[in-house]
Amino acid sequence: MQIAMVVYDRFTALDVVGPYEILSRLPDVRVDFVAEQTGPVRTETGFLALTADKAFDEVPHPDVVVVSGGPGTFAQLENEVLLQWLRAADATSTWTTSVCSGSLLLAAAGLLKGRRATSHWVALDLLKEFGAEPTGERVVTQGKYVTAAGVSSGIDMALTLVGRIAGDEHAQAVQLLTEYDPQPPYDAGSPGKAPAHLVEEFRTNSRFTLA
Repeated sequence: MQIAMVVYDRFTALDVVGPYEILSRLPDVRVDFVAEQTGPVRTETGFLALTADKAFDEVPHPDVVVVSGGPGTFAQLENEVLLQWLRAADATSTWTTSVCSGSLLLAAAGLLKGRRATSHWVALDLLKEFGAEPTGERVVTQGKYVTAAGVSSGIDMALTLVGRIAGDEHAQAVQLLTEYDPQPPYDAGSPGKAPAHLVEEFRTNSRFTLA
């Protein structure tokens, strides 16, 4: 099974690394980091780079597509090289997935039209611009399309996928081995729980905009 993890300039690191840690533990799997061009691709902070070993045209038919999100998403919404690859890869993929604002790229490619999908809470309503039906759920499965909400939810998405592919017990074993047992020190991980002034601040000053 070949998993293609899509990266581009200014992606969010955990969007990729979280799902990678989970999905790489599937049996008989190969994980490729793919981008428009091979070489190092910088995260949104600029501090970290991940190497894309393969260009899009070298991975035409992955079994699983995972599209990361991040501030760099919005520069990619009209990148026809990326969008055309997503359409072509989706035509033969078993699973097409995204984390965070990566769902906007799937939607921009026309893959989520009429489908329920999720994204980072700040970007969620933008899915409507591309004909998708936004929902605030953490992980949304619609047929072969699995979208995750913001950043850390990519781990939940990947565990969901492992369960679908290799069975519940294998997914439970992966969860145990990675000791994924969240017990955060604060209960502010969603706009419904966080202090209202923080939610408003991020909504007002967010870089998640099509303008």
